[in-house]
Amino acid sequence: MADGIRTLGFIGLGVMGEPMCRHLVTKSGKRVIAYDLSAEALQRVVDAGAAAAASVAEVTQAADLIFVSLPSGEHLREVCEGPGGVLSAARPGQTFVDLGTSPLKLTRQLAERFGEAGLRYADAPVARTRAAAEQGTLAITVGAEPELFVVVEPLLRCFAAEVTHCGAAGGGQIVKILNNMVVVGTVIALSEAAAIGGAAGIETEQLFETFAKGSADSFALRNHGLKAIAAQSFPERVFSTDYMLKDIRYALEMAQDAGVDPRLADYARDLLERASRLGQGGNYWPIIANLYRPARDAAAGTATAAE
Repeated sequence: MADGIRTLGFIGLGVMGEPMCRHLVTKSGKRVIAYDLSAEALQRVVDAGAAAAASVAEVTQAADLIFVSLPSGEHLREVCEGPGGVLSAARPGQTFVDLGTSPLKLTRQLAERFGEAGLRYADAPVARTRAAAEQGTLAITVGAEPELFVVVEPLLRCFAAEVTHCGAAGGGQIVKILNNMVVVGTVIALSEAAAIGGAAGIETEQLFETFAKGSADSFALRNHGLKAIAAQSFPERVFSTDYMLKDIRYALEMAQDAGVDPRLADYARDLLERASRLGQGGNYWPIIANLYRPARDAAAGTATAAE
């Protein structure tokens, strides 16, 4: 093939990884070999046409380009640098693409290590929902050298509607992490508005629907506000409180390195940590809005002993 890539590897078949892998199987025109700790998830992508690997090393040895979709930077470091990891099994000329949200420092460290080993590294964290992953309409920000971006972009478009080059390694993570920081800030504002409006006698759905007609309209309002907060829908196996907490901590690390005092992000971390301590770490993260409910209900004279 013109790009030299005949076999794709995919490591990590979680909530987002599994549908992305399936899209590569059906749309890329290339062989896909996959690995995950979950035998059930691995079997589902095999049923879709992928080949199964028994280890990270087996994927690395077979693939020309390796995608990874993992929950955190700690998982990424282990897969890359741990025993039997990618770096121990890789060969010069291979390409590695991180689809997860990972710390900026780690991303740049790994890009340097891969480069020293003769490998190419791109960070391409994905955004949007599980439904978008299933539909192939994710948004992706990419950190990579221009010549590498040209190679990976067509493959990313197998499962993404928006693919944006954000500069060299680390650029994709910077934009993704700060995007999540801004979204959380908006949801905090919506949560406070819902609590105040409820206490004053306006139902949240009516409040948010009216916001959507004016200058307070936003993606966060229409999705996190109306579909989650107003609907009181915070399922598991969607982007969880603990996952968003991880991303906000990454943003705070970046802020510290930049010498910035990120007060809203600091408050967001506190809310997410409180929700996690209350047993809501696995729920869809806009559940932080419910931390305001007892105060709102008490102000409206409707608080109960259970609350």
